[in-house]
Amino acid sequence: MNSSFWKSGHTPTLFAAFLYFDLSFMVWYLLGPLAVQIATDLQLTTQQRGLVVATPILAGAILRFIMGMLADRLSPKTAGIIGQVIVICALFVAWKHGIHSYEQALLLGLFLGMAGASFAVALPLASQWYPPQHQGKAMGIAGAGNSGTVLAALIAPVLAAAFGWSNVFGFALIPLILTLIVFTWLAKNAPQRPKAKAMADYFKALGDRDSWWFMFFYSVTFGGFIGLASALPGYFNDQYGLSPVTAGYYTAACVFGGSLMRPLGGALADRFGGIRTLLGMYTVARCVYRSSRFQPAKFLRRPGAFRVHHARFRGR
Repeated sequence: MNSSFWKSGHTPTLFAAFLYFDLSFMVWYLLGPLAVQIATDLQLTTQQRGLVVATPILAGAILRFIMGMLADRLSPKTAGIIGQVIVICALFVAWKHGIHSYEQALLLGLFLGMAGASFAVALPLASQWYPPQHQGKAMGIAGAGNSGTVLAALIAPVLAAAFGWSNVFGFALIPLILTLIVFTWLAKNAPQRPKAKAMADYFKALGDRDSWWFMFFYSVTFGGFIGLASALPGYFNDQYGLSPVTAGYYTAACVFGGSLMRPLGGALADRFGGIRTLLGMYTVARCVYRSSRFQPAKFLRRPGAFRVHHARFRGR
């Protein structure tokens, strides 16, 4: 990454956007690694557990539109502060009073969807500081905040096993409050940011066929990423009997690659164009899936691979 990139924008804002996005993603994904413990204590069915995990994702998808409009009309920084305060308050209530029913778990998921809406704040906040030739790199760095899923998968099950899953919400408040302070201090709105659009302008985008294609491709790539990341802990527990902690480790390994590749994807988009980069990504993914002979299910069941370790871990 050449020096012209770092000189062309505002590095403190880029860092603040990444940090805000990273911790927001961690919280947005928090119910996924805790799903097994929550379902056990609340006696949820598999379907109910799946809906608890899916609620923050669905809420985040809807709330992004609202947060995007707030970022346009107020400012990205102001919208980011509002979103963080709402999430912090929701987690504080969940920690202080606890989650005692399926309905309360769903309600918490709705509020955590606000953390998922951080996408509509962090990326404009960072990208508006940079010229077109560096847009991909700026959004790639800020967007690498989806590495927060790795943090949640690694840390949340361990804390839940040691202190109880409801106390994980209290522990999450510590980095969130620190991030809010850093974000308020470092982040600055771009001086040349676009003016707010009229409501009709937002709906005009829906009349563009390319917008629908882009949403479809994005639902497959990013939607698949966050969907699998949220479901994998429960899947590993159900299918292979892994403990929540071990399932979290395996999930973290799976999602780490997606987070690591985002800055590279942004740089490639700057160099070759977004459409070519996207086509290249789908081509590579298709070739890898077709040529791979690795079958996780058989590997996990293979004697001497993981089963011995898991049997000992679970005290069998």
